[in-house]
Amino acid sequence: MSSALTDLCPHPIVQAPMAGGVSVPQLAAAVSEAGGLGFLAAGYKTADGMYEDIKQLRGLTGRPFGVNLFMPQPEYPGPGAGGAAGTAPHPPATVDVYAHQLAGEASWYETELGDPDSGRDDGYDAKLAVLLDNPVPVVSFHFGVPGPDILESLRRAGTLTLATATTVEEALAVQRAGADAVIAQGVEAGGHQGTHRDLPEADGSGVGLLSLIAQVCETVDIPVVAAGGIMRGSQIAAVLAAGAVAAQLGTAFLATPESGANAVHKQALTNPLFVRTELTRAFSGRPARGLVNRFMREHGPYAPPAYPEIHHLTSPLRKAAAKAGDAQGMALWAGQGHRMARDLPAGRLVEVLAAELDAARTALSVFPAAGGDR
Repeated sequence: MSSALTDLCPHPIVQAPMAGGVSVPQLAAAVSEAGGLGFLAAGYKTADGMYEDIKQLRGLTGRPFGVNLFMPQPEYPGPGAGGAAGTAPHPPATVDVYAHQLAGEASWYETELGDPDSGRDDGYDAKLAVLLDNPVPVVSFHFGVPGPDILESLRRAGTLTLATATTVEEALAVQRAGADAVIAQGVEAGGHQGTHRDLPEADGSGVGLLSLIAQVCETVDIPVVAAGGIMRGSQIAAVLAAGAVAAQLGTAFLATPESGANAVHKQALTNPLFVRTELTRAFSGRPARGLVNRFMREHGPYAPPAYPEIHHLTSPLRKAAAKAGDAQGMALWAGQGHRMARDLPAGRLVEVLAAELDAARTALSVFPAAGGDR
C-alpha cells in the first residue's frame, strides 16, 4: 500500500490542505507539477465551490492531487444528556457568553458577529457525492474518520483515502475504518489539530511528531504520513527514517506566491513581532496553532470548546481584520517552524526540499556506524 501512495508522486512531499482560501488550485497544481502531491481544501467551501476548484486544478495539471474534507461535527447533548462520545460538554449558552465578550471587537471592526448556528456538517454529504461521481486520486479527512462503507465506496471509485490522527488510539481508529493511510499530526502543526474528539482537558497538550510517528508505526500496519512543523528537507529525512512514507507540509507552502493566504499573513510568518505560536480556541472553538497576537491573548482564555459555532461567530471579525490589514485581529495559523518559511515559488520549494532530502540521506549514508572505524 505504501507504494500505491508514494507512486503518485516522485517526491515524498505532500502539500497540506489549508482551508480558508489558502490551498487554491494554483498552489496544488504547482506542487503536483514539481513532483509533490498537491491538495485542495474543501473545508468551509460549498460542494459547488469544491467542484469548481477541482475542475480548475485539472485544467492546470494532469498529475495526481488530493482533496480534503472536514468530518461533520456531532450535535451537543441536550439538557440532562450524558455527553455522547465526540461531543463537547459545554452547552450552547457558553457561545452566547463569548459573543457578548466579542461585542467590542465587532464595534471596533464595524461589522456584525456571525450566526453561530450556520451549520455543523460543512456540506459533507454533498461534497462526498461529488467526489464519488467525479473521483479524484486522493481524499483525506480531518476531525475524524468516516465509516468503512464510505471508505470502501471511495476505494471502488479508485480513490486512495487518508485520515488525520493525533494519537495512537486515533490512528487505530483510522486503520479499523479501512483508510489506506494515516496522517500522524504532531502538536507542532499549524492550524487545527485533527483530533477525532474535542476534549477540553487536552488544551495545550499533545504528542510531538517524532514520538507520535514511532508510536503509530509500531501500532498500525497502514502507511503513515508525517505532519507537524516540517520546513526543511532534513526534517523530511528524519520522519522518513522514523517510519513515515511521506511528509505533509503546510506552513512551508503558506508563504509561496501561489498560496491564497492574505499578504499580511504571509509577512507575519517571519515578522520579528510574532515570536511564537500557541494552540488556541479563540477563533474557531477548536484547538488550532497560530501566531500569538492581540486577539488570541485577549480572547483565547475565554473561548469555549464550541466548534464550528465559534468559527461562524468570529468569521466576520477575521474577514474585517484581514481587509483592514490588521494582523492583530486575524487568525494567523502557523506551525512551530514558521520562522523558517521561505519566499519561494511552490514548485521551486518542492525542488529545494527534494534536494535537501537527498543531501540529508547522503549524509546519513556516510555517517560511521556506532563502534565502527572513524
